[in-house]
Amino acid sequence: MLRKEILKYILDIETVISELEDIIEMHDHEYEKFNENFVSIRAVERDLMIIGEAVGKILKIDSNIKVTGGKHIISLRNMLVHAYDSIDPTTLWRILIKDLPILKKDIQALRR
Repeated sequence: MLRKEILKYILDIETVISELEDIIEMHDHEYEKFNENFVSIRAVERDLMIIGEAVGKILKIDSNIKVTGGKHIISLRNMLVHAYDSIDPTTLWRILIKDLPILKKDIQALRR
C-alpha cells in the first residue's frame, strides 16, 4: 500500500497529465498549432515543473519506486525553473508526444 504522501503526488501527476493531454487535443495533435500558442507553451512548462517536483518528492520518500526517466524528469524541472530560456517548444512537444504516455503508464501502475 502506498503512503498517503506518495498517493497525493501521484494524484497531482495524474491531474497534470490530463491537462497536458487536453492541450495536445486542443491543438489537434499538431506541433505547429501548439507552437503558435504562447499560453499553451507556458502552461506545458508549468505542468512539467509540477510533474518534476512531484516525481522528485516521490523518489525522496521511497527511492525504490520506479518511474521511467525519473532523473530526467527532475532535471527537466530544474531546467524549466532555472534555465527556462534554454527549453525550446519543440522539446516540450516531443516530451508531450513521446514521454508523457510512458509516464502515464508508470503512474497508473503505481496506483495498482
